Amino acid sequence: MDYVNAFICGGILCAIGQLLIDKTKLTPARILVFYVVTGVALTALGIYEPLVQWGGAGATVPLTGFGYSLAKGVKRAIDTDGFLGIFTGGLTATAGGIAAAIVCGIVFALLRKPRDKA
Repeated sequence: MDYVNAFICGGILCAIGQLLIDKTKLTPARILVFYVVTGVALTALGIYEPLVQWGGAGATVPLTGFGYSLAKGVKRAIDTDGFLGIFTGGLTATAGGIAAAIVCGIVFALLRKPRDKA
């Protein structure tokens, strides 16, 4: 059942993103930022945690999950480091994912020949 919940949760988040792309004049970059900020805001309000408990990877893998990770990292760092945690918590919590994305980008750039789409 966990797989079904993850599929439903992730599918709904992706469908909302696709609707925003199709029905609004928002650029994809603005939609991505909107998703991250929404993840942070919903985490701050205590709404996103139950969604993560129910949807699992369907809630943590999309960009709203990145915002969730940032917010949880800041909260944890504030609890341990005080005011300084505001600046360090999000980076500490998401450093592994960011590093993996950079390494994968470099590896694929070395394996493939990057070029313009035109």
